[in-house]
Amino acid sequence: GEFVTRTIKKVLDEETTRLENGLAMLATVGATAPFVGLFGTVWGVYHALVAIGMSGAGTLDKVAGPVGEALIMTGLGLAVAIPAVMGYNWLTRSNRVILSKLDAFAYELHTFVSMGQPLSADAGNAPPPPVRSAAAAIGRPRAA
Repeated sequence: GEFVTRTIKKVLDEETTRLENGLAMLATVGATAPFVGLFGTVWGVYHALVAIGMSGAGTLDKVAGPVGEALIMTGLGLAVAIPAVMGYNWLTRSNRVILSKLDAFAYELHTFVSMGQPLSADAGNAPPPPVRSAAAAIGRPRAA
């Protein structure tokens, strides 16, 4: 009984770790890319101001190039951030669904191995237990 409990818990933990692999990096890219774009904007505006200061006149030809570069950097930052955040959200939701199904299966497997019978006659039609219920079920010692 205890071996099965530990094994199921170990597999659930391994699969959770596997599914979450790379999500932190994707979240970091999504969160920091707008700041990289903002840095590019600041850099471009700085160069525009330097050009104005050196020429002594704020003509359009001195300002347009650096400001245009600044806007391109802002756009690139957003072009990276938006898909990264959307991908992160999609993967997080998909992982929750997969882990919920895996958890329901682990709960039924633990019940079957512990009692020697399926959870119920129509276990396949029963709604899945709440997320992480198998982990809670296998974390408690069995009644003697």
